[in-house]
Amino acid sequence: MRGLVLMLSFICVNQVSAQGFKTCAEMGVYGGGSYYIGDLNRTRHFIDSKLAGGLVFRYNLSTRHSMRFTANYGNVYAYDSDGKASDQINRNLSFKSRIIELAAGFEVNLFKYRINDMKYPFTPYFFYQLAYARINPKAELNGNEVALQPLGTEGQGTGIPGTKDRAYNLNQLTVPLGIGFKFNLRKRVAISIEYGIRKTFTDYLDDVSGNYVDADILAASNGPLAADMADRSINGMATAGLNRGNSGNKDWYSFYGIMLTFKPFKRDICDMRGWK
Repeated sequence: MRGLVLMLSFICVNQVSAQGFKTCAEMGVYGGGSYYIGDLNRTRHFIDSKLAGGLVFRYNLSTRHSMRFTANYGNVYAYDSDGKASDQINRNLSFKSRIIELAAGFEVNLFKYRINDMKYPFTPYFFYQLAYARINPKAELNGNEVALQPLGTEGQGTGIPGTKDRAYNLNQLTVPLGIGFKFNLRKRVAISIEYGIRKTFTDYLDDVSGNYVDADILAASNGPLAADMADRSINGMATAGLNRGNSGNKDWYSFYGIMLTFKPFKRDICDMRGWK
């Protein structure tokens, strides 16, 4: 991950030095929602959304291109009890996770646009980034939140055949991709309406991926709580080896909402150098 971040930084620096700037920095705040798609919510977009927020910094390379840096905070959750399929309802799993995301990348305007110029007041755009995300799936037990990753609910670290050697990583690399529409309210102040989905490389945002393991072996290795949280099925104990999740599909999460940005100075370094 460090190598990819360094490569992205190198590309950004070269883009800055190579382009004739039209405008420079703008910054702002972001508010909206977050949700997830995965084993506990397979297809329902925008359902079970939670409030989310963040900060954004753009460095405009031209009227069409910007470097983009964002910091987002949100929560995602899902309950099998909200599902429609009987097998999912019987599985009876649930989770919630805080997501802290730091991302850097590029934004491309489809029309010419400048935040400080009412001659080019609006544009649709798309963005692509590379991000670090911190996850931490938890579930409730008797009114208390229990962190799931240390428990190894699918036999991680137990040595049971077919299980992972170690716990999944709570620090993840993701790829944010999204679209938006931005328009100027006045000179140096703009609003963006934006939707972005995150491609992840983990199937454990919800702590659900593989198969059930033998409850007795799991309890002996990782403790009784691990066995209790691994199998919460309504109709009795699940059979070891049966699917608990779908390991063939990675989890996704999304941020969406409204962004308010402004250019902080009437004259910045770009203006002083004649880049207008």
